[in-house]
Amino acid sequence: MRHTEVGQPFVDAEGSNVLATSDMIAFAPTTDLARARSFYESTLGLPIVDENAYACVFDAHGTMLRITAVAEVAHPGYTVLGWRVTDMSEAVSGLESLGVVFALYDGMEQDAHGVWTTPNGDRIAWFTDPDGNVLSLTEFR
Repeated sequence: MRHTEVGQPFVDAEGSNVLATSDMIAFAPTTDLARARSFYESTLGLPIVDENAYACVFDAHGTMLRITAVAEVAHPGYTVLGWRVTDMSEAVSGLESLGVVFALYDGMEQDAHGVWTTPNGDRIAWFTDPDGNVLSLTEFR
């Protein structure tokens, strides 16, 4: 691979755009791998692919999701992982039945389940994992 100037795509020696053709890997931190595994596997239903002393790896519909052990989780206050859903009501209801609590934010017009409808009609709901990472569901109109 060769270095490219800012503003130029990252290409390999053959001129292929490396990142545009590479799979994305998502990361989220946890202070407790066993607790995180239980949540992501049992509550969210993601299949576990690998587990070791420093990470649990899940298949998130073809995207590798690595839940990585850390000493302390920083809480940035914004969504770190999100899923596109086709039926928001069904997704929210299903997760609520498993104990997931959806967030209500001051100043946002959300329904009783925490679903906010954007000005263009998209619907978004937020919840947290056991470490406080903000996760979301989005239904595009």
